[in-house]
Order: sequence, then C-alpha cells, then structure tokens
Amino acid sequence: MLYHWLYPLSQNNHLFNVFKYITFRSFMAFIIATVVSIIWGKRFIAYMKLRQFGQIIREEGPESHKKKKGTPTFGGVFILGSAMIACLVCGNFVSFPFLIALFVTISYFFLGGLDDYLKVLKKNTKGVSARQKLVWQFSTALIATFVMWKYNVTDSQVYLPFVKDPVMDIGWLYVPFAAFVIVGSSNALNLTDGLDGLAIGPTITSAATLGLLAYLAGHIEMANYLLIPHVPDVGELLVLVSAIIGAGVGFLWYNAYPAEIFMGDVGSLSLGGCLGTIAVLTKNEFLFVLIGGIFVIEAVSVILQVASFKTRGKRIFKMAPIHHHFELMGWPETKVIVRFWIISLVFAILALATLKLR
Repeated sequence: MLYHWLYPLSQNNHLFNVFKYITFRSFMAFIIATVVSIIWGKRFIAYMKLRQFGQIIREEGPESHKKKKGTPTFGGVFILGSAMIACLVCGNFVSFPFLIALFVTISYFFLGGLDDYLKVLKKNTKGVSARQKLVWQFSTALIATFVMWKYNVTDSQVYLPFVKDPVMDIGWLYVPFAAFVIVGSSNALNLTDGLDGLAIGPTITSAATLGLLAYLAGHIEMANYLLIPHVPDVGELLVLVSAIIGAGVGFLWYNAYPAEIFMGDVGSLSLGGCLGTIAVLTKNEFLFVLIGGIFVIEAVSVILQVASFKTRGKRIFKMAPIHHHFELMGWPETKVIVRFWIISLVFAILALATLKLR
C-alpha cells in the first residue's frame, strides 16, 4: 500500500483532478509543513527544555557563544518531521527520484540524530567520529547513486553551467562522483550551522532553486526549450522541496536570533544530504556549487584553514568556518547572518540566470 493521500484521489475521482498537479500539491505541502512546524515547534522546544536537552558549546568557539550553552537542540527533528508529514499527505511515492531523495534524507537524519544523542545526552562533544560519519554518509550515497545509475533514473553524463550539451559521459565513475557531491553537500551545510538562523536561510534559497530546476527538468517541453536534461518523474521533488521550505520557515520562526532552538546535526546533515541528492537527480552537480555557494564558501574556509596551519603553521582566518572570522572581526552576529542570507539569494539568482545563457 502506498502511504500518500492526495495524489491517488486524482486517479480515482475526477472531482479531485487538481491533486494530480505537482504545483498544487507543492503549495499544499508548503502550507502543511509550515503550520505543523510552527505549532509543533513550540511544544517541541518546551519538551527539550523540560528534559534539559541543551546544546553543548565547544570551548574553542567564540566567547560570545558561551551564553548559548543549554539552548535546546535537535531542531532538525521537527523540521524533518513536519516535512515528512507534508510529504505523506501530498507526495507521489511512485516517483523513483522522490524515493531516492527520501532514502538519503532519512539515512542522514538517523546519523545526525545519533551524533546529537552522543553529544547532548552522553556529554560527548565529538559525537560520532569523523571516520564513522564518513563511512555512513558514503555508504548511503553510494547505494543511492548506484540505484540511480543502474536503473537509469539519471544517466552518467556530466553537464556544466553555460553549456547546453553534456561535456562527457563518465560511465560507472558517475556513481562515486555523485556520491561525493551528496556527502560534500551534507558536510558543508553542517559546517554552516554555527549562528542563529545562518544555515536555514541558505537552505531555503537553495531548496527553492533546486525545486524549480527539478520541476523544469521533469517537464519535457520546458526542459527541451531551456536546453536542460529531461529527467522523468524528477518534478515530484518539488513537493519534497516545498515541504522542506515550509518546515524551514516554521523552524526559522524559533531559530531567528536569539535562537530558542538549534538545528543540530540531525537537521544539518539530513538537509544537506537532501539538497545534494536533488542536485544529482536534476543533473546540476556543478551548478550546485553556485546554488549552494554559501555552503561551499564555509567548507572551503575550513579546508584552507586546516591546510595552511598544517603546512605553514599559520592560520588564514581568525577562526573557521568563515562566519566565525567575521564575528571576531567585530561584526554583530545578526549582521553576519543577514549578509550571508543576501549572498545566498544572489547566488540562487545567478544560478537561475544560467538557464538562459546556454
């Protein structure tokens, strides 16, 4: 039995024809996820406070963050929970791309949940080790990308922004390449989650951009007109994206500065994995570097900082990820957050502009 409610109605009764449209179900998913997350969020925060499930603050972090110690975490639970409720109501579970994206999202959700559990309840500030985390992430991503490749959900051709035709077909190498995109996206978003509302803003803009691209790629006439690869059934990802955006808006209601709750790894790892999977399914692996530009900048700042310290014994930034660098330069936390949101929006617009520059 398929556990989705609205889509089957369009198959059985002409009065419910409107439910067969992806756009209508996407609007419904957004509304449901937003309402559920705002209502549930208040109760979830109260429960977290009652159980004293508060954030552990690293000693090496900025001094201004010490006051955030004890703020409830596990916010990703009500983000993803609200999104999944909306998907159960509005999603089309016959769509293979939809199921693959859910698989990665849910797997990373459990990984992040375990990580947060060890940090918060077991008072282990390191949580799941980096090696164990990567093994879990790559195992999940390789399974997902192998299924995509083996069952022709997507092909193994690689596309570049501004180029209308595929640049090459990399065959089976597409599986590890696509897995790297998914894992990289998950970890990059996780690194971005360091200030109140910082991660969820770019997540919403990136998700909205990818959702539009998924809808266009799933519509054969629009895909042909825009000279982008057509991927059957991938348009259903717009429902998932809309649910995530709605849940993200509800989460931001409580996560805006000063945050009443933090996302936690349960949210950042799963949301990052979801975005990376959608980028792969829509054949936008390289364009995603621009779409998720903020995530890339944050990840690269950490890589450069570590590489510079190990090779030269010097740090490039006052602290990495780079949002901490600006904090230590004297920028108020709210200014860092809003400016990063603005940059994320600009990146999203530039990414969409590439559709007409092929």
